[in-house]
Amino acid sequence: MAAPPTSPKRKPRRKLRAKERGAALIMVLGSLTILAVMLAEYQDEMSTEFASALSDRDALKAEYAARSAINLSRLLIASEPTVRAAAGLLMSMMGGGKAPQIPVWAFAPQMLGAFNDAEGAGAFKSLAGLDIAQGEGLGFDGAGFEVKIVDEDAKIGLNNAGRSTFGARDVGRQLLGLIGGPQYDPMFERRSDDGEYSNRQDVCSALIDWVDANQDLENCDPNAQGGTSSPPEDSYYRNLPDPYSRKNAAFDSLEELHMVHGVGDDFWATFIDPDPSDPGQRPVSVWSSGKININTAGPRTLLSYICAHAVAGTPLCNDPTGVKPQSFLTMMSLAQGMFSGIPVFRSPAKLREALQGKGDFASYFETAGLEPILFISDREFEKGLSLESKVFSIYAEGHVRQGKRETHVRLLAVVDFRKAPTVQDLLSQVTAGTPADTPTSPEPSGDETTDDTTGISGALVPSTAGRVVYFRVN
Repeated sequence: MAAPPTSPKRKPRRKLRAKERGAALIMVLGSLTILAVMLAEYQDEMSTEFASALSDRDALKAEYAARSAINLSRLLIASEPTVRAAAGLLMSMMGGGKAPQIPVWAFAPQMLGAFNDAEGAGAFKSLAGLDIAQGEGLGFDGAGFEVKIVDEDAKIGLNNAGRSTFGARDVGRQLLGLIGGPQYDPMFERRSDDGEYSNRQDVCSALIDWVDANQDLENCDPNAQGGTSSPPEDSYYRNLPDPYSRKNAAFDSLEELHMVHGVGDDFWATFIDPDPSDPGQRPVSVWSSGKININTAGPRTLLSYICAHAVAGTPLCNDPTGVKPQSFLTMMSLAQGMFSGIPVFRSPAKLREALQGKGDFASYFETAGLEPILFISDREFEKGLSLESKVFSIYAEGHVRQGKRETHVRLLAVVDFRKAPTVQDLLSQVTAGTPADTPTSPEPSGDETTDDTTGISGALVPSTAGRVVYFRVN
């Protein structure tokens, strides 16, 4: 039987369907592509916001870990008189004299380890032999800190140059003692970073002129009889591309030294901050109280101070080979490491006598091959030295570790303990019936408040934890 003939009307419709076949698949694939792009963008945005939130959370946690380290360090320093009193009692029973200041701050990482993370707790256990695993409220959960306390009174105090004419002269001599070694001659014989030549006296004068309040040029030449009446340093600063004037006031921070004429990168790396990872190696300070603690000062600071007061031609300060200064630095470093923070000298006179070849410690200098030193004035040499430190800079770094991600926040706090009452002072006042933090003022009348420890008056009450004079967050 023959097939029925194909209808001529249905043939175009079949061709049309063949052309439309697969359009739905293309539409679905296009929609999926758009949704995938939108989803990827949304997921990336959410991931970024989540990571940012985690970073902010960890940064805040790390910052407060560092703040805790600063507060604990202030408490540790404030406890030193109590430790000294106990040591003094022991020394008196053994027939000794008055106990000197004990540098408890040198052991801050170990002593504060009980309040730190697991690593810090291990350091505390190795120092004290105590396990704090069973203690309550100790340590950090998921955070920790690293702390270093630097004794600012163990350094040359640059701001002391602005306190008096004698202070400026003394700082000038110490600066020349620091930079005056013949081994540093090449540094002052070439052009500085600003393209000019600056000898030792120029840099020394510029540092002092930045601090002092007068308009006279400070002459750092120890043989000179005073300064001139013209202020040539101002002309230098005004001729810079971004001109400014001398400050004629105290330095607020170490970084401000970069603005002084002659303080370039080489000078900074050699005399200001030779080891950025260890601020304790700095020979100068802008926060110190003025006098140098002979029991905590670094070898370079002591060498600078000795050369500032020694007579001209002293071999220790004028050795062109640099052998004698290096022998002194090595000997002092070994001695400080051997005594491990134990105060060596009971008075500035003991140090002077040892340097002059007298007393019990003269043999240390003789062993290093150093000749006895003759000073311009024994009294002036002892006048700028002390046995106690009152100003400290606390470098604290808080950290949070979560898997492969680490967050670090660094803080710097400079604390002044010069007017801080000791714990013994507070106890004596409480025993006498007078609250330690109550100002001596007339009794209020009427509706006046009786709380004198709040607001501005409360902020002015001396604290056993010292007074923060500089604070910075990195």
